[in-house]
Amino acid sequence: GVDSMIFPENIPGFVLDVFARKALWEVGKDYGHGTGHGVGAALNVHEGPFGISPRFSNLEGLKKGMVVSNEPGYYEDGNFGIRIENLLEIQYVNPEHENADPDEEAKAGEKKYLKFAKLTMIPIQKNLINIKLMTEQELDWLDSYHEEVFSEVSPLLED
Repeated sequence: GVDSMIFPENIPGFVLDVFARKALWEVGKDYGHGTGHGVGAALNVHEGPFGISPRFSNLEGLKKGMVVSNEPGYYEDGNFGIRIENLLEIQYVNPEHENADPDEEAKAGEKKYLKFAKLTMIPIQKNLINIKLMTEQELDWLDSYHEEVFSEVSPLLED
């Protein structure tokens, strides 16, 4: 999904949305909402101008420092709905880009690549997951996510 993607700076969010929906599309399913939206000033909901959704008209590029929700889901009318929501911060893959001179980089023609850093540190309830449907890569991501959550949160917990 979106969480582990590496992508060029200024790419519009609709390009990433495809990857969030890929597994559902492969089995003829989809969800009727955007995958993510901006979060920021005064904690406005669905803050723009960017987002991660199938709306091809939103050409606002993703940039370092933006905070976006990641909330894919699946719903069966009258039966159930599933949605896992996290917040992510967009960061440079290469930390050297933090203080780089933009004019020098433009001359060199070097592209900057971005990644997501997790802001939400909440475990995902594993007993609700049918692991038979998951790939090895997805299982590895889930284990890695839980390790990161435990590493960040456990020092804050009392005995």
